[in-house]
Amino acid sequence: MTQDRAQDMAQHMTRNTAQGSARDTGQDTDRSLPGDLAGVHVPDPAVRVAGAREIAPALLVIPNQRAQLVPNVGVIGGTRAVLVVETGLGTANAERVLAFASEVARGRRLYLTTTHFHPEHAFGAQAFADRATYLVNRAQADDLAAKGPAYLEMFRGFGGPVAHRLAGIGVPTPDEVFDGTYDLDLGDRVVRLRPAGRGHTKGDQVVEVPDADVLFTGDLAETGQFAIFPWFPPYDTDVSGVRWLEVLERLGARGVRTVVPGHGEPGGPEVLTAVRDYLRELRDETWRRRDSAMGEDEIVAEVRALLVERHPEWAGQEWIERGVGCLCAEHPSHEVPH
Repeated sequence: MTQDRAQDMAQHMTRNTAQGSARDTGQDTDRSLPGDLAGVHVPDPAVRVAGAREIAPALLVIPNQRAQLVPNVGVIGGTRAVLVVETGLGTANAERVLAFASEVARGRRLYLTTTHFHPEHAFGAQAFADRATYLVNRAQADDLAAKGPAYLEMFRGFGGPVAHRLAGIGVPTPDEVFDGTYDLDLGDRVVRLRPAGRGHTKGDQVVEVPDADVLFTGDLAETGQFAIFPWFPPYDTDVSGVRWLEVLERLGARGVRTVVPGHGEPGGPEVLTAVRDYLRELRDETWRRRDSAMGEDEIVAEVRALLVERHPEWAGQEWIERGVGCLCAEHPSHEVPH
């Protein structure tokens, strides 16, 4: 992707994201800054390692504490090595995570993986250079190379603390890229890195810890908010509501005991069930109106009002519109893109 195309894509995506956020907050975004983001305030997305808690033996989660653009971070220990899942946004966050993981490891080898390429999950990997081996699935590596520059520009467009945390950052490059499922032996514990198939992104990866019955989902699942649909046509249309549902069906069938979502509180299998049920609801309400030849703007208005009424406590209302757009494109009257 050329730099000009990346900047064009970033400005388009930030403008649409900002407009959605403004509808939720009542803020004015009609300003002159790039991406029309002048009126949108994004709090500092700081990873708080002091909140880390053990959810299984030698398996810790640094929770996002409901903070915007902060993922749940995992630190998974074995007798010979420690795996970190997610970096947080930017090197300062990642350095905190690295310091915490190094204290846990006490000389054991360090590995890093990320669940997908979005900046708050992966764009701190540079801090781990020469300290840990960064490994990801092939489709995620392809996403980093193809779309990472535009997402970096988009996130910088939020300005303030987000831009500050991304100052001097480049798109990370994995040390190892694998095809298929990868079993990482940490010593008396094998962690399975499993590509999930297209859903939230093309390169989604889940992290399974079979002996502890724990699953890290990345943004395939969240709690307390509407599902995040990065649907930004014509630049990024890789998200698929239809296939995301299929992924959640497969993950739910495994019956794991503990689910660590990309954002929000960890829980049990009900985390997967709740997101699956919401995606069905979003699909059914969208397609029912599409069947009646209703225009997309009218579908968005009706479905948004209905889902906000049903889930008034959830954050991220701007993602409803993105989800409706995606599912309109995936309506059976259209060919689902491959």
